[in-house]
Amino acid sequence: MAFPHRPDAPELPDFSMLKRLARDQLIYLLEQLPGKKDLFIEADLMSPLDRIANVSILKQHEVDKLYKVENKPALTSVELCFHLPLSLVNADKLAGRTRKYKVIFSPQKFYACEMVLEEEGIYGDVSCDEWAFSLLPLDVDLLSMELPEFFRDYFLEGDQRWINTVAQALHLLSTLYGPFPNCYGIGRCAKMAYELWRNLEEEEDGETKGRRPEIGHIFLLDRDVDFVTALCSQVVYEGLVDDTFRIKCGSVDFGPEVTSSDKSLKVLLNAEDKVFNEIRNEHFSNVFGFLSQKARNLQAQYDRRRGMDIKQMKNFVSQELKGLKQEHRLLSLHIGACESIMKKKTKQDFQELIKTEHALLEGFNIRESTSYIEEHIDRQVSPIESLRLMCLLSITENGDARCSLDTHYGPEHLLTFSNLRRAGLLTEQAPGDTLTAVESKVSKLVTDKAAGKITDAFSSLAKRSNFRAISKKLNLIPRVDGEYDLKVPRDMAYVFSGAYVPLSCRIIEQVLERRSWQGLDEVVRLLNCSDFAFTDMTKEDKASSESLRLILVVFLGGCTFSEISALRFLGREKGYRFIFLTTAVTNSARLMEAMSEVKA
Repeated sequence: MAFPHRPDAPELPDFSMLKRLARDQLIYLLEQLPGKKDLFIEADLMSPLDRIANVSILKQHEVDKLYKVENKPALTSVELCFHLPLSLVNADKLAGRTRKYKVIFSPQKFYACEMVLEEEGIYGDVSCDEWAFSLLPLDVDLLSMELPEFFRDYFLEGDQRWINTVAQALHLLSTLYGPFPNCYGIGRCAKMAYELWRNLEEEEDGETKGRRPEIGHIFLLDRDVDFVTALCSQVVYEGLVDDTFRIKCGSVDFGPEVTSSDKSLKVLLNAEDKVFNEIRNEHFSNVFGFLSQKARNLQAQYDRRRGMDIKQMKNFVSQELKGLKQEHRLLSLHIGACESIMKKKTKQDFQELIKTEHALLEGFNIRESTSYIEEHIDRQVSPIESLRLMCLLSITENGDARCSLDTHYGPEHLLTFSNLRRAGLLTEQAPGDTLTAVESKVSKLVTDKAAGKITDAFSSLAKRSNFRAISKKLNLIPRVDGEYDLKVPRDMAYVFSGAYVPLSCRIIEQVLERRSWQGLDEVVRLLNCSDFAFTDMTKEDKASSESLRLILVVFLGGCTFSEISALRFLGREKGYRFIFLTTAVTNSARLMEAMSEVKA
């Protein structure tokens, strides 16, 4: 389901300029150290760097050796960047070697970074710079800031350092593609990012003055406004590939079980992969049928050669054969990926899992669902998966998580549970209930002072969910007469097999229909966001009717491929085109891992 766009759908802006800007800035920074140079790069930056400037470009600018910094000592993220430069500089000093050192921070340099250099006594030995690269085009309609740490830093630790990076990214987009006439937002983080961005716009008002807007609407959304969607198992093809193989920076490593060889293969997944583009938004139940038909069509095109004369054969080889071989290769890979997903999901009894999730979303058979989750925990299938299901039960049942945690989990999970509560992923049944039995036992083992801190952490930010009431207000559980036809979806619920419309996407749909939050006051109140839902319609008179159908959705804390597929579907139905900007692509496992204090 490539979602062919209606003839009247607006054209997407060309985001290749963002990649060129990032590459040019990096080259400029490298050229400041003339001659041969070694580049030490943190592991998390390797994939984005490869998308911006590959090895041959680096070699052209005299990068002699490229080292990946793998070791991650137990330091703060600020200290981590210095671990390798510090040891290198000090080792060179002891050996009497004289070299030039440059530390490049991406996407921004913090004051704390210079403080660490000063404390270590090497501040005068290194020069510092900033590679303000914060927007990576992963696809024609998807931009990522590649900041997976944003979710934990802000929604758990309350660290606001990345909000300025978001504001700078929005400012860059408005500078390149014109002002955004209509702006809507929901969430505390969205409000702060919006205000910082507006300040930047006012400081440099001349840059966008008089420009015609290319993008008519921008929507800022906090991840904690909708945790439920991110906690659900994904069943559209792209989401399933991400859940199963982990899509990283727009590409995936397919192992031997997919490639049918002894080698793994790194595959770029975007609109240029014609086979992938047709199935990426498709419900998984339809993918095999589509690929089978594609294989038959491909075979028929190959078979045409039999009746050809020499001239026709020459034309076929020069014009069509290369394309058919490429399509054949991609088809084989996606068939292999589907088979691998099927094997893994059958082992996990995926149908039973999905049935439990749907029951939780609809509020039926809660006792049976709780028993399923407890059995899942007892079998020790996967702690991350068990935590995900517990969080889904807790949020959908307004904090009434009936799994007896003290029976199932040991003290090593204490801090993880604390994190889940603080972030609002495990909600409290009542504000007074703070410590479960296991937490009380563990607190007796630590000092009174530490136990007090733990208790405070549990009782702070006790947050009730109102999922059931919001679900009714926004009709998130569709009423279906008969079987839901996944081949011809009727609404965005198809991304969860017809059982649930993603809350984040429904909010966006409703606000766009109303062109404001008016009429959604009760929903906003139930979301605990009444102070942080805003609308700004200041420049609409300059916008063309085409640009007003182009919508940028900014997810702060990550978005899932299910949400992207749902909004692409909505765009096709309503004549919109959506562009996605996210701090990182996420899924349920990544959310749980960000909260976990137990190392895998």
